[in-house]
Amino acid sequence: MEGLLDHILRDVLTRVGGVDRCVSEFIRVTDQLLPPRVFTRIVPELKTGGRTAAGVPVHPQLLGSDVHCLAENAARLATLKPEGIDLNFGCPAKCVNRHRGGAVLLDEPELIHAIVAAVRRAVPAEVMVSAKMRLGYMDTSKTLDVARAIHAAGAQEIVVHARTKADGYKPPAYWERVAEVREAVPLTVIANGEIWTVEHAALARQRSGCEHLMLGRGMVADPFLARRVAGDCAGPRPWAELLPLMRLFFDQVRATVAPRHQGGRLKQWLHYLRRAYPQAQDAYAELRTVNAADELARRLFGAPG
Repeated sequence: MEGLLDHILRDVLTRVGGVDRCVSEFIRVTDQLLPPRVFTRIVPELKTGGRTAAGVPVHPQLLGSDVHCLAENAARLATLKPEGIDLNFGCPAKCVNRHRGGAVLLDEPELIHAIVAAVRRAVPAEVMVSAKMRLGYMDTSKTLDVARAIHAAGAQEIVVHARTKADGYKPPAYWERVAEVREAVPLTVIANGEIWTVEHAALARQRSGCEHLMLGRGMVADPFLARRVAGDCAGPRPWAELLPLMRLFFDQVRATVAPRHQGGRLKQWLHYLRRAYPQAQDAYAELRTVNAADELARRLFGAPG
């Protein structure tokens, strides 16, 4: 989730618990071999054994359409010792699709096969290779062709976002179509899309037949969602339990993000939290026009600047 769930939010959310693995925001590969600093800038966890501070593995994700260049970059990325590398065939953003990245490739199962196979050959056997896909680009006519291409190319897992690119992020998610993928390929299939609550998670599992789920925006809106889905805690959790996490997040933002963007990062998270917390709605309304980081911290956390 480019522009939203970066290494800072990964750190905070994995401290809550319930998360087995993270996938990074995509690293765009075009026509050149990227230096290691690009990988570690987007995935700084690579400097700490490929794990967050809570010990959760992070799999960097590559996006592109140049078979040779993706393989070369995957090989270089593998030298930084991630547990796995993910390939993005699901991003619906127009600017990404226009440059032949993400979901637009779902119309080309042969190219997807070539990419996955080249990456699989380029990295050591102990590095997992996985892929993220949607049900299709404009329709679902090639869903199973894509899934079979990914499997035949040697990937070990597929995450399926249960909508097409044309569907975007509009409800509903078609989890029953993920069941068709699971039945078509003999590898681990993970259901994703429109999982905002414990009830959504139960329905996704029931309709897809998948044991494993990938949580995205739903966990940004409710940081305790993974634990609640796992049955480790009841919910929703009190707002008072969330405030220390938000303060930890904002402290890291203030230490690493340019001042002009710091307030926007906090308000962006508050915007999502409104879905699960009425208090977030009140805070967002109060802070919407405040940009100074010191004032934001004082009003939200009762902290001096």
